[in-house]
Amino acid sequence: MEYWKNKKVLVTGGSGFLGSHVVERLEHRGCLQIIVPRSKQYDLRHPDRCMALLQAYQPDIIIHLAASVGGIGANRANPGSYVYDNLTMGVHLMEAARRHGIEKFVTCGTICSYPKFAKVPFREEDIWDGYPEETNAPYGLAKKMLLVQSQAYRMQYGLNSIYVLPVNLYGPRDNFDLESSHVIPALIRKCVEAVRTGSESIDVWGSGKATREFLYVEDAAEAILLAAEHYNGPDPVNIGTGKEIPIKELAERIAELTGYQGRLNWDLDKPDGQPRRCLDVEKAKRYFGFEAQVRLEEGLARTIAWYTKESLAKGSAGE
Repeated sequence: MEYWKNKKVLVTGGSGFLGSHVVERLEHRGCLQIIVPRSKQYDLRHPDRCMALLQAYQPDIIIHLAASVGGIGANRANPGSYVYDNLTMGVHLMEAARRHGIEKFVTCGTICSYPKFAKVPFREEDIWDGYPEETNAPYGLAKKMLLVQSQAYRMQYGLNSIYVLPVNLYGPRDNFDLESSHVIPALIRKCVEAVRTGSESIDVWGSGKATREFLYVEDAAEAILLAAEHYNGPDPVNIGTGKEIPIKELAERIAELTGYQGRLNWDLDKPDGQPRRCLDVEKAKRYFGFEAQVRLEEGLARTIAWYTKESLAKGSAGE
């Protein structure tokens, strides 16, 4: 609590999915000065806007969460913009931060940066052992270059820049747009809508054989703040649960929790993405005491309840 009391904290992406939960936890920790820039005024892809942002607010700490991100379909449709947006936002903001003498810079990377066939569980030291899975490689590599910049700026300029690598996130306020969402919100929406309409089947991408690890968004927000409070090292740190689940089993669990009893049609013409994803999470526990608290079953139930309530409210409002 004392760490944040007199800190002015800039949270890029602070109105987004993960960022909104980070902002809430900062408020609960007693942080009284939280800056959430809006992209219309401060487009972080332009260096002059990054400089203007820091000049205007003079933050002590930056938590960089702003990103252009989506599921497999969105990554396939937008590889160029995902490279450009994610790379330029991070590069320009970190450069502005070191020029302004920022006390600490926290960068949020992605599990998509790991090699396609990384040994399971993924260890931080293995991140350079191969090329990422092709459908999300542009996004993953753009975010990984921010790790390079973070370490280079620490070495040359003494910038206290840390880099955390969260696994796939899910939870309330996620993106449920079927054109760009990740697997959990997409499955929840499809199942909930199928129940309401009485549909007998829904389509699911891939074979269902690929595995994924999922971290509840509130756990992720807590991990990021614990890292900001306690970690000051150059090496990346994984943030996750250390447990993987096949997509087929995940889909069946979501169907059960939503009350959907129809068929799951697996579209084998669509890619599975990376074959397996599961993190080694020992360093997060050792360096800043983080352990995930919300089990997948509980997190899915909370997310389904939130989405059901929100979609009903939007429906009754005629949206």
